[in-house]
Order: sequence, then C-alpha cells, then structure tokens
Amino acid sequence: MISMVDNLTPEQRSLNMSRIKSKDTQPELLLRRALWSKGLRYRVQYKSEGTPDIAFPKKKVAVFVDGCFWHKCPSCFKEPKSNKKYWKPKLERNLERAKEVNKILESQGWKVLRFYECRIKKDLEGILDEIRKSFE
Repeated sequence: MISMVDNLTPEQRSLNMSRIKSKDTQPELLLRRALWSKGLRYRVQYKSEGTPDIAFPKKKVAVFVDGCFWHKCPSCFKEPKSNKKYWKPKLERNLERAKEVNKILESQGWKVLRFYECRIKKDLEGILDEIRKSFE
C-alpha cells in the first residue's frame, strides 16, 4: 500500500479541519426550514447527551443529521483512498459514538432519529412524516 504524505503543514491541516461545519449545515438547515414551515417548533443544538441537531424536548425526540462521509452512509459513502490508517479508526469511532449516544438518550426516555444528509435531500417529506409519527 502506498502511503501519501500530507502536503499541508499541521497548522494548515488544523485550519482546514476546523472549518468543517458541525452545525448549520445545508441539510440541517433544509430540514429545520421544512419543520418550521409545518409549524413544528424545536430547539437547535439542545444541551443533552450527544447534542442533538434538532430536539423536541417536550416530546423527548432527538434528531441527528448525519453527514454521509462522517457516518459512513450505506448508500453513498466512498472509502478514502489516502491516509487510510487515519480515516478508518476515525470514522469507525464516529459510528461507535453515535450508538453510545443513542443508547444513553433512549435510556433517558428519548426517541432518537438519525437521518443521512442524502436522504434529507431526496426524501424530505418522508422524513417530516417520520418525525411527526415519532410524537405519538
């Protein structure tokens, strides 16, 4: 296996990585606007385990918008071609952390919904229905 050398300094790489958004992403904003237009009121970046992207505290429903790359979407994830020793454990840890957060929130009585960004773009109405049904 050929290992590629990073052509950025550690400081430049750090700056690049720090600019990757963890909130207010395009799929998250798309979902929030749709929820708001349907009269569903929510909290953003709710202070609980895992910091859900969208939360309905009174209904105890936590919604996470998972990036297809960062959470290895089964339909569109592409394995990184370089620096695999770095990416594989990092991405696996993201999946483990998501499972841990789900388990903790569910033990506290929350319903946890996770949606990949590609699904939000393709099936927004279906997701809105799923969120509404979770209130029952």
